Amino acid sequence: MEDFEKKVSIKDSMEIEQENSNCSKRNEILNLLRKFLEIQQRRAQAYSKLKTGFSEYMKSGGELAYQQLCSEITVEFNDCSKQVLEMESLFLNPDYCRVDLAELLRAIQTQEKQKLHLVLKKAGRPSERLMNHENCSFKKPMEHECVHLQEITEAAGTEEAELNAEYDNALKEAIRGVQDAVTAINEHLEEVKYEIAALETE
Repeated sequence: MEDFEKKVSIKDSMEIEQENSNCSKRNEILNLLRKFLEIQQRRAQAYSKLKTGFSEYMKSGGELAYQQLCSEITVEFNDCSKQVLEMESLFLNPDYCRVDLAELLRAIQTQEKQKLHLVLKKAGRPSERLMNHENCSFKKPMEHECVHLQEITEAAGTEEAELNAEYDNALKEAIRGVQDAVTAINEHLEEVKYEIAALETE
């Protein structure tokens, strides 16, 4: 009888230890998923900053300020991606063995990459679209003869119209792509939130 009680006691002790280990892992996973949502918030703020900076650039033409902003945003996105890749790696680790979560983060990363590519494509290279009037001649202080003005021929007008249509189509395609990426990201984020809720109720 005494041996049986020892075995039961050891078994109970092992079960408690296993439950504590499971609880600890669950909390670690919860913390990682919450941190992931914070990273997504940082990305959203970076996009907002980029949009504001682009609008200011289009108004003022401040090339250096816009380039500086783009550099800062690039660093921010790289840092976010690096952290998410580390989380993905942790979820693949045998200690966690959560391939499903690793794949979910990978899917979001892929969509984020696509979204960023399309946002940058949509914005284009603004400096190429702005006119610089430094080579124009000024006759009066507020009037100048613009070197960009040319006699518009039918061929030149047609070519310009075709280029504008091509640009408009590319822009529409990029906007659709961004919208699709955002929809996919939001769906995946709902899965992350669902996983958090499920872990919290365990």
